[in-house]
Amino acid sequence: MCRNIKTLRPPYAEGVTDTDIRAAAVQYVRKVSGFRAPAAHNAEAFDHAVDAVHAATAELLSSLEVRGAR
Repeated sequence: MCRNIKTLRPPYAEGVTDTDIRAAAVQYVRKVSGFRAPAAHNAEAFDHAVDAVHAATAELLSSLEVRGAR
């Protein structure tokens, strides 16, 4: 699932930005919801989901300990 989402942790990715994390969150929510762009009546739910996935991803990446990292 979500083959277009890149791995965002070292050593696979260096210098991951907030924009990278948000793009991954949008891609995930699009895949799960089945909407590329939601209708107006679903936009708030879609945006809220993107925000939640973005926050969870940022938290995960900041708390991972990568062994062997320099």
